[in-house]
Amino acid sequence: MAHKVKDWMSSPVVVVDSDSTVSYALTLMRRRNIHSVVVNLSDQEEKYGIVTITDIRNRIIAKKRDPKETRIQEIMSYPLATAQEDWSLVECSSAMQENHINHLPVVDGNNNLVGIISTTDLFIAAEEAGWEETY
Repeated sequence: MAHKVKDWMSSPVVVVDSDSTVSYALTLMRRRNIHSVVVNLSDQEEKYGIVTITDIRNRIIAKKRDPKETRIQEIMSYPLATAQEDWSLVECSSAMQENHINHLPVVDGNNNLVGIISTTDLFIAAEEAGWEETY
């Protein structure tokens, strides 16, 4: 039986406001041992953005910016690619490759945010379930 994204995604998703500081997001990410947070953009056409550890590395550390003085909206990535919860892990992996990303927020049939899946989750699925059963 092929596993679906919903079988391996993390839920609930950690969400921050776009006006939050990067320092706040860093604290959440470190304490929860996660590598990304979804950004709530409900007041805009796009509903969500994302901040990942790569964004922190490239847009804060490498640029010598102060995370306490920088807002999430200044470094977040959007518009956001998403995965459907009923996608196969192969479809998810392909979407990650095509978009050059490591984290995909997961939406249901009504486009509601229901989880997030990462390349680490795909790695764990491959190791735990094995090749034949996972895909």
